[in-house]
Amino acid sequence: MDFLTEIINNNENAWILHVFLVVLATVVFNFILRLILKKVATHAAETTNLWDDALTGALARPLQLGSWVIGLSIAAGIIEGVTENDIFDYTGLVRRIALILLLMMFLLQFIRNVEANFMKKRKQRELETDEITIRVIGRLLRLSVLITGVLVILQTLGISVSGVVAFGGIGGIAVGFAAKDLLANFFGGLMIYLDRPFSVGDWVRSPDREIEGTVEDIGWRLTIIRTFDKRPLYIPNSAFATIAVENPSRMLNRRIHETFGLRYCDAGKMRDITSDVKNMLQNHPEIDQNQIIMVNFNSLAPSSLDFFIYTFTKTTDWAHYHEVKQDVLLKVVDIIHEHGADIAFPTRTVDGLDALAGDPTEKEIP
Repeated sequence: MDFLTEIINNNENAWILHVFLVVLATVVFNFILRLILKKVATHAAETTNLWDDALTGALARPLQLGSWVIGLSIAAGIIEGVTENDIFDYTGLVRRIALILLLMMFLLQFIRNVEANFMKKRKQRELETDEITIRVIGRLLRLSVLITGVLVILQTLGISVSGVVAFGGIGGIAVGFAAKDLLANFFGGLMIYLDRPFSVGDWVRSPDREIEGTVEDIGWRLTIIRTFDKRPLYIPNSAFATIAVENPSRMLNRRIHETFGLRYCDAGKMRDITSDVKNMLQNHPEIDQNQIIMVNFNSLAPSSLDFFIYTFTKTTDWAHYHEVKQDVLLKVVDIIHEHGADIAFPTRTVDGLDALAGDPTEKEIP
């Protein structure tokens, strides 16, 4: 207390008290601000709005740091008035740059929070937005904030932004030649985001390359596909501009197309068998009745009378599809046996004359 009284009575040292009061006020303001932000964040977390908790979460740290920047810059201005140190001449410039950086921090964190909230809602099936769309919009917004912030800081430092842009245009040509593969991958990734031939989690394959698996990640340069033997496959995005990509995950149905062969001695039963098989398919709960159903006798094969079934399942799940297909095939076999017929197997008949015995021989070779 005597120390403060001595400073007050001494006008030459009054600036110390002013600096102390400014710092103390900054500390108190930060404490009150932290309590307010905590209550606001708690209230925002109880709502279902996607934006309020993202905003409060992004504001907390920049506001606290911003109060310190303003408080310390005021204290530095007080010290500058009583000292001749040149370092304090840059107080205003440092304050402006710091505030720009804090604004960038707020915007970047706000974008991340909103992106995370959208992804959370999507995983909870409360939002139908595509995951790739959410990610690419977030990346583009963050990139825009970074570029804009850097240009504003350069302008604040007295560097001509127009000169930087002109230099970037000239330098971009050189960079384009030196990094054409990198740029090709970048624009390839951009085309994937815009055209969306596949999404993260889709099963894809290419008839042009040995590519098949589940998409794990789509980056700006690489797409990661996990093959069915669990190996990661890293594919440059530019490759997708020159190959055909099939996306079985987006199929509407799965097809069953099988051929059955009856013995020639069962030719009279073919009409009834195909009719019963078609009736079975038309009443099967797992067969899509809105799709074509065909059961037709179509071939006089060397060892059998062939008919085929052509139909589509309701499910697209690979494992469940095979369960349905197994059930259909077993029912077809049961229908064939119910009519007293059987499935033919490859045979060959050889007719010849035994030169010694003079008797004709007939032999079936499976």
